[in-house]
Amino acid sequence: VQLQASGGGLVQTGGSLRLSCAASGRTFGSYAMGWLRQAPGKEREFVTAIGWTGVSPYYADSVKGRFTISRDNGKNMVYLQMNSLRPEDTAVYYCAADTKYTKILRGVGDYWGQGTLVTVSS
Repeated sequence: VQLQASGGGLVQTGGSLRLSCAASGRTFGSYAMGWLRQAPGKEREFVTAIGWTGVSPYYADSVKGRFTISRDNGKNMVYLQMNSLRPEDTAVYYCAADTKYTKILRGVGDYWGQGTLVTVSS
């Protein structure tokens, strides 16, 4: 599966952005999906994951209550709605896919998009 992330940009603290991840492939509905991020000078970190059914997504504590992941299997799309953004959310955001949900949770999915930059100004 090939992934294309988009929707990043510059936003002020407290603002919102919605990231999108377009996936190719006829078996998109079989993949768990997730978002990870990498801030300047830091290691990549897990943000959120969603199973192929879209039920019970999982969030990192740092984004819980502010970010929402969703998917549309009919359109081969995954979204990340980010609200109440903070400067510490500044990072390149990557979408990832894998047939195993646990690999997304561990940040080691087999497929990655190219990343989209989110910058939150203070």
